[in-house]
Amino acid sequence: MTAQKPKLRNPWAWVPSLYVGEGIPYIMAVTVSVVLYKRLGISNTDIALYTSWLYLPWVIKPFWSPFVEFFKTKRFWILLTQLLIGASLACIAFTLPGSRFFQYSLAFFWMMAFSSATHDIAADGYYMLGLPEDLQAAFAGVRTTFYRIATIGTKGGLVIFAGYLEGSGHDIPVAWSIPLFLAAAVFGALFLYHFFVLPYPNGDRPASRSSSMSFGSEYLHTFGLFFRKKGIVTILVFFLFYRRSKGGLGLTTSEVGIIYGTVGVIALMVGGLLGGYAIYRKGLKFWIWIMVCAMQLPNLIFVYVSQARPDNLYLINLCVALEQFGNGFGFTAFTMFMIMVSEGEHKTVHYAISTGIMALGMMIPAMASGWLQEQLGYQNYFLWVMAATIPGFIVPALVKIDPEFGKKKERG
Repeated sequence: MTAQKPKLRNPWAWVPSLYVGEGIPYIMAVTVSVVLYKRLGISNTDIALYTSWLYLPWVIKPFWSPFVEFFKTKRFWILLTQLLIGASLACIAFTLPGSRFFQYSLAFFWMMAFSSATHDIAADGYYMLGLPEDLQAAFAGVRTTFYRIATIGTKGGLVIFAGYLEGSGHDIPVAWSIPLFLAAAVFGALFLYHFFVLPYPNGDRPASRSSSMSFGSEYLHTFGLFFRKKGIVTILVFFLFYRRSKGGLGLTTSEVGIIYGTVGVIALMVGGLLGGYAIYRKGLKFWIWIMVCAMQLPNLIFVYVSQARPDNLYLINLCVALEQFGNGFGFTAFTMFMIMVSEGEHKTVHYAISTGIMALGMMIPAMASGWLQEQLGYQNYFLWVMAATIPGFIVPALVKIDPEFGKKKERG
């Protein structure tokens, strides 16, 4: 997959679209699939158990990230996986009207998730190769923002559209197949756009291999370099506990789409942009504790909503907006911390390892979330969620951050 090399492009021409392509399949796998199966009559316990396995490709992606690093370019892998994601979405849409839709659609969801995780490896590596270090901080909020725009188009627009089709008299499988076909078409368009627009960074080439080492030895050496980093134990603890899985509020299909997919995502976007700009101006170390509080304290809003059970949608929208703003602002610190840890040799693989460990920290509690909610009820469940955030306040004290990391660099 090659095209005539274009001139160097402004990052605004490719960073936003690249992270739209990264956001759509992830949200489709871990969020939209939950709403879809709920509408198709699958129990909360089965949904939580089986859809939580869709996290697995992001957890294990470090194990095949060296193949992305050593074979072909990051640009090649981006284009290939975008084609595969589009094909998987189309196959999911085909299977929904069938009698064994749950088994078949889960298989294609997993195929999409595997392709998406591979896309993430390539896209994140490409991002670090295509931008100088200070612009990586400046665009950290931009990439998060357009990742959230993808959320509008999936968790928001897709769910709202499916809810509208349900309300218009369509069978539920058909009402969800149509938006899924549209999502597949979006990925076809992204493939064509990126085929012609993605630049060719000088560093985007297969990683060099030692002539004295077999691929297996090189593979193990690449992993070993990550786990020999100074302070690796505290780094791993930070990855596992900074961000935790939450849950839902028992809203209807349309309410989920409107509240989380529009109001909530706009708040996430604003928080992400402000977070990236803040780190660009003052550095990660200056903001880390403020961003931890922004990430964790808004969980108190879930406790309030679950206890008070307000039926005023304006109040619920306000609560969700505050919680999602904190999430967007605080997650910028996590992104920059992963970039900082991944600096040096084999940064693509090491960033994939970082995000895989983060996904593990999301996957394990998510697998039990449906069962816990059914056992505890929504009110007690969110008290448990708040208690689970306590480690997130502790781990930032354990890690070391260069005060200059992420700050704007003067250019001659």
